[in-house]
Amino acid sequence: MKIVMQRVLKASVTVDNTTIATINRGLLVFLGAFAEDTEIMAEQLVDKMSKLRIFPDANGKSNLSALDVNAEVLVVSQFTLCADTKKGNRPSFAMAAPPDVANALYEHFVELCRHKFAKVQTGIFAADMKVSLINDGPYTVVLEA
Repeated sequence: MKIVMQRVLKASVTVDNTTIATINRGLLVFLGAFAEDTEIMAEQLVDKMSKLRIFPDANGKSNLSALDVNAEVLVVSQFTLCADTKKGNRPSFAMAAPPDVANALYEHFVELCRHKFAKVQTGIFAADMKVSLINDGPYTVVLEA
């Protein structure tokens, strides 16, 4: 399982010209699930994500976690994070979890986030989404389980 999380001032997801999710200060999280991933991996990532000190304190130092600042979270499924680009010029997604497995892991990840954070929004699994954000920093971190 791989996540790319970005510290944002604001982020939103639009599907079919309708905004379906929006957050203010917090984390935009893109989630890719591999075929061998488990719910335990999701739990480890949510725990790490919630405690990672990437928000500035009063002195501007990255000493505060998402929990410390009551961050809002927007989770977007993104199977393209599972791309294998070692051969040729076309990414292979053979290592990505099948859609039913990936969706179950995505939903589990979101549920775990809802237990930790006050506001959690989501995209729509497998939808054609338009994601907008105002990156804060920019500050982007990749986590893998």
